[in-house]
Amino acid sequence: MQPVQRPLSPHLQIYKLPLTALMSITHRITGVSLAIGTLLIAAFFIASASGEAHYNFVMSLATSAIGQIILFLWSAALYFHMCNGIRHMFFDTGKLLDKKKAMRSNYYVIAGAIILTAVTWILAR
Repeated sequence: MQPVQRPLSPHLQIYKLPLTALMSITHRITGVSLAIGTLLIAAFFIASASGEAHYNFVMSLATSAIGQIILFLWSAALYFHMCNGIRHMFFDTGKLLDKKKAMRSNYYVIAGAIILTAVTWILAR
């Protein structure tokens, strides 16, 4: 008899991560992306202080289609990270720790991030 070849458990191709785990991973990813995006914001301020030519160059990048997508994603990451950070402050006080409340708070974080991002971009137009 040959041994049966089975994937190691839990294997990500067969194991579905719960939403709370996905939110935690996304929180870390948005934290890193915010750090990188902050360098771009710093570059904007440096260009502003360096003269009109540098400022116009950075503004042409920021107002291009790619620049707008990057700014949109950065703002969405900012709001998601902020909302999820507020949720973690509640976790730190011992609130929202039961499974039902934690699951509901996932949806509040997602909804809050979407609403805040949308309002920001509507008001920015």
